[in-house]
Amino acid sequence: MRGSGPLERAGLALLLMATGAGAKPRPAATGDQPQSNVVLVACDSLDGRLTFFPGNETVDLPSINFMKRHGTVFLNAYTNSPICCPSRAAMWSGLFTHLTESWNNFKGLAPDYVTWMDLMEKHGYRAQKFGKLDFTSGHHSVSNRVEAWTRDVDFLLRQEGRPMVKLTGHRKSVRVMEADWRNTDKAVNWIKEEAVNLTQPFILYLGLNLPHPYPSPYAGENFGSSTFLTSPYWLEKVNYEAIKIPKWSSLSEMHPVDYYSSYTKNCTGQFTKEEVRNIRAFYYAMCAETDAMLGEIISALQDTGLLGKTIIIFTADHGELAMEHRQFYKMSMYEGSSHVPLLVMGPGVREQQQIPNIVSLVDIYPTMLDIARIPVPQNLSGYSLIPLLHEKAESETSPRGPRPSWVLSEFHGCNVNSSVYMLRTGKWKYIAYLDGSSVLPQLFDLTADPDELTNVAITFPVIVHSLDKILRSIVNYPKVSSSVQEYNKQQFISWKQSLGHNYSSVIANLRWHQDWLKDQKKYENAIEKWL
Repeated sequence: MRGSGPLERAGLALLLMATGAGAKPRPAATGDQPQSNVVLVACDSLDGRLTFFPGNETVDLPSINFMKRHGTVFLNAYTNSPICCPSRAAMWSGLFTHLTESWNNFKGLAPDYVTWMDLMEKHGYRAQKFGKLDFTSGHHSVSNRVEAWTRDVDFLLRQEGRPMVKLTGHRKSVRVMEADWRNTDKAVNWIKEEAVNLTQPFILYLGLNLPHPYPSPYAGENFGSSTFLTSPYWLEKVNYEAIKIPKWSSLSEMHPVDYYSSYTKNCTGQFTKEEVRNIRAFYYAMCAETDAMLGEIISALQDTGLLGKTIIIFTADHGELAMEHRQFYKMSMYEGSSHVPLLVMGPGVREQQQIPNIVSLVDIYPTMLDIARIPVPQNLSGYSLIPLLHEKAESETSPRGPRPSWVLSEFHGCNVNSSVYMLRTGKWKYIAYLDGSSVLPQLFDLTADPDELTNVAITFPVIVHSLDKILRSIVNYPKVSSSVQEYNKQQFISWKQSLGHNYSSVIANLRWHQDWLKDQKKYENAIEKWL
């Protein structure tokens, strides 16, 4: 363990400014100029609003602040599906979730899917990956997939442990998330021992688990991850006075899908303000530890003289509600869950730039190809971020014309009893469910109501009609919802048949076991009725 914080150790910001990182960026690499190296650091569950005001008042994130000073921050970046595997499938494929049919954490891309990293490697880049990838099919727990498959069943079961906090270590405990630190060390060593000697450009990917909550074994044999865990060292980076206690609707006033999510996430019980504040504080402390790992990568690039030749991108697969809207985790279109960080610095990237354009993770694929000067396929859902980073008119650089003024996010997994579709454009966020009529839609004016407390869909029917028309032009969402329902049923039937006589025992002891075992026959009958 190192005795001090990664950035304190080197005085990173001062060091880099003194060595020229504060100079105005060079023009974008063109012609015979050398191609830039690329580093992508992707963490898990970091709320993008923490990267700009006022969210950045709650916790000290020096590496993110460094990237903002010497690069660009996107103020409106979104996940294309607020859950791990489907979100990452969108980022690695450049395609919307309904196009790759990455419906849940069990159903992602095929193992041999050609990603942007594969193409960069084919075109001469040295490619290296460390840490969490999680974009292919077949992973995550049995509970996770069965909960997703059975979300249309007429029952309500708690699928998570109650969210809680846990303090570990002492005031000098820096390395709390050991697995992430080991992968960060591997990436740092690779930069210092291999990347520095390369004659070809490189693309390095580091995937972090933090600030995703930790497993909660107290919840029983098949437990979820509802523990926010950190050390006093990281808690000291949090400004408790700046922590907002979110307002909650009463349970009876909640949107029906929100109520299902809150219940299955074990959040419908009583929580004191102190409990909520602590959950949020511990989450922010986990974000500070994540930021320090990003700092290690920046320091390694500086130490090897590679910083000025490397484009660094920092993002996350989705956010974390941290008790907003009476929920933790993600699986929601509310800002805490769907808004992701996106920061870029390096050759040709403007400094201290804040970009308000609405972008999403499918834009990573064409951006990577643009950096590597590889022709961008025309069938991608995403658009390159390079014109925005260079302040160029997109019609000049893209044969597809300018990027649309909207982004699409969709969700088809567990803890939500409907397929959900979010269209974000201008000041509006429109959320449609299932077939567009069975479940009431939501409309939020994010300018007037940034906390998304007032659904104004009934107040603005013309806006709802207009946005729904745009949404249907992008995706035939009633048809997609129907396909997901059929997929869920067929997958469950296959799984049930594979278990034979063990079915009743196995299904009773998944994450919902504490509720299921109270009335086993009732819940089995509900499934039979659904089938």
